[in-house]
Amino acid sequence: MKQATAIAFLAAQMIAPAMWGQGAAPLRVLASNGVRGAISALQPQVERAVGKPLNIEWGSSAALKRKIEAGEAFDLALLTPETTSDLMKSGKIAAGTAADLARTGVGFGIREGAPKPDVSTPQAVKQTLLKAKSISIVKEGASRATIDKMFATLGVADAVASKTKLEAGTERAGESVATGQSELEIVPLSEVGLVKGVQIAGALPGDLQNYLRFQASVGANAKDAATAKKAIQFLTSPAAAPTFKAKGMETH
Repeated sequence: MKQATAIAFLAAQMIAPAMWGQGAAPLRVLASNGVRGAISALQPQVERAVGKPLNIEWGSSAALKRKIEAGEAFDLALLTPETTSDLMKSGKIAAGTAADLARTGVGFGIREGAPKPDVSTPQAVKQTLLKAKSISIVKEGASRATIDKMFATLGVADAVASKTKLEAGTERAGESVATGQSELEIVPLSEVGLVKGVQIAGALPGDLQNYLRFQASVGANAKDAATAKKAIQFLTSPAAAPTFKAKGMETH
């Protein structure tokens, strides 16, 4: 039975692209790195559900917002609610199309095999940050405000400033940890697994934690708004929930 199921799945994978046809225009998607793990895993299912391929560009919500404001064409956006709201107000996202996808906490990533630091309490986090030789965070990441607030709350902002690396993106932060250039990274938990060789050390504890939420919405000038809405319908369905969970996210 398992073999038959596997064969059927592989057949579906091969048939779906053929059904799109040679001239099928892909759905243009601009997506935050915060949902990259889950959306990458879900992409084949979404493509089968909507009947056309996805052309996805990844980045921070802040960077993608600038692109959209500059006139970047897109059908579907997967961004933070704050970014989505701003773009809706400026007429770049179609009113009434925003739908909640999932949320993720902020936490620590370390090199695979390295001893896990104690981040179980705010005081333990403070000591871990003070002892760490180097820390990587994403300069424009959705987690930046949470991290800056944590540093201030713990009273370590000045102490960690000189050893904190502001990376250009999630991959760079992860690679810095994987190669030993940084001892820790502080990023959304859903982004820790994006770089091979990095593992989760723990989430921010107690009141230090802040959940980052993500929404899906349709571009105001989308070339294929109908298909974008179909994609949102699938991504917010029970069928997608297990994948979000497996990638460090919670749906609600």
